[in-house]
Amino acid sequence: MRRRTPGWQTAAGLAAGFVVDAIFADPAKGHPVALFGQAAHGLEERCYADSRPRGAAFTAVCVGSTLGLGALITRSTNRIGSPRAATLLTVAGTAAATWTVLGATSLRREAAAIGELLEAGDLDGARERLPRLVGRDPRGLSEAEIARAVIESVAENTSDAVVAPLFWGAVGGIPGLLGYRAANTLDAMVGHHSARYERFGWASARLDDLANLAPARLTGLLTVACAPLVNGSRREAWRTLRRDGRRHPSPNAGQCEAAAAGALGVRLGGTNQYGTRIEQRPQLGAGRSPDAFDIARANRLSAAVSAGALGLFAAGAATMGLLRGRARS
Repeated sequence: MRRRTPGWQTAAGLAAGFVVDAIFADPAKGHPVALFGQAAHGLEERCYADSRPRGAAFTAVCVGSTLGLGALITRSTNRIGSPRAATLLTVAGTAAATWTVLGATSLRREAAAIGELLEAGDLDGARERLPRLVGRDPRGLSEAEIARAVIESVAENTSDAVVAPLFWGAVGGIPGLLGYRAANTLDAMVGHHSARYERFGWASARLDDLANLAPARLTGLLTVACAPLVNGSRREAWRTLRRDGRRHPSPNAGQCEAAAAGALGVRLGGTNQYGTRIEQRPQLGAGRSPDAFDIARANRLSAAVSAGALGLFAAGAATMGLLRGRARS
């Protein structure tokens, strides 16, 4: 007998996975996302061509396979005869998938490590560690530029690594969790501007943009709501989000970074160097240049937004399940 997963089971699984990530973070070796990346890289080597259709097929196969895996897991738990066993396995499966796709704790730990190096005056150490978090060239960066890079990464990845997975988990359960992470991972792999990926990675980049459209805006709103927790102003965060959120070249990252700039009272944006490529990003916020101590504030803001997202989406999943149950009765 096939049963639809009750919303409260999804909510419980999201909460449990969130707690597991908070305690254990990401494993150093053998992370499922890394294994997916290796498989996707192998497929890319076999099917690559400098064309959008070939890239779209690559994206469809990679994301479709993870959606199928999630659907298979869900169907398998729903077909178990014992309701109690089915419930336990559904919650456990959702929790495992949530832990797999979240990156909140690892993100903040890496940011904190760089912040501590800056606070101790170890600028060279901070430069050396920065590439673990961002892709820009760290050579010659000042304390303010490193702090800006870290805060921008924390703000953007609070959406990509926390809010968006929880959103799609609430909407689509295990398939939603795995499918989102697959799309986001492909964007990181092939969705950037380069001679090799300008055409091939187009579909992966556009899919990631679409998947993050709602989560990024919810992240911005949650950031505004949480601004007082870092001695910020909701009014200034909202004003900065409205004024600067669309100025960023990314349709989604600007929402998160602008809200964070307003909440923290700092100025983000500026010149970013990626190897030989230089990008001039628009200014977000009207505050001062960030310093090392603002990284800890950005981490606290990220933690508050993450907790708020969990509460919002867990409640949403439970409510949707309740409404579906009433509609069937």
